[in-house]
Amino acid sequence: MAAGKSKKTAGHREKSSPNSPEVSPQVVISAGLMKIFGVGTLIIGDSGVGKSESSLELIARGHKFVSDDVVEIFRDEKGQLHGRSPRLTRNFMEIRGLGIINIREIFGAGAILEETPVDLVIRLKKWSKKMEIDRLGLKFPEDFQLAGMRIPQLHIPVAPGRNIATLIEVACRVFVLRKKGYEAAQDIVRRLEKKLARKNERSSL
Repeated sequence: MAAGKSKKTAGHREKSSPNSPEVSPQVVISAGLMKIFGVGTLIIGDSGVGKSESSLELIARGHKFVSDDVVEIFRDEKGQLHGRSPRLTRNFMEIRGLGIINIREIFGAGAILEETPVDLVIRLKKWSKKMEIDRLGLKFPEDFQLAGMRIPQLHIPVAPGRNIATLIEVACRVFVLRKKGYEAAQDIVRRLEKKLARKNERSSL
């Protein structure tokens, strides 16, 4: 695990798995993978931004852990992207100040999943005053390109005082609602438009 953190790369690499049942080459990416509210969530970001610590808190809240730091990505026979932990580091997580911990031994087998479909990418970004943020959330950032496929992604600025685990949970809820057709930003825009229309009607009388 420690070696993985010292060799962060911006991209990902592919390797062949001739003896496995997957229908595409395997991609290895520097990230964490959780299942949160049924959403397979790939958590990416710069080293030291708090990916593992946030994942640990999410596990403590009852969400499922798949992999820390390194994720193997592959496509199943239906073309769906899945992620899993490398066999060597399965069940393990590295936390600064604690070292390597075994999630299965601490939280039990129920906290672990061997693999999950990848539905959403959450990118943790260190907040800066120059950062441009869509305050209304009118649209998702550009999709994340992975193994020849496009995965929806959300950006979460990381700053002191922000509870990143809670924000990740809410981001997954937002993703689920958007898939169902509900968007809070569009909802508030519609309400404002109705209010302005009523105001214009009264002023024209």
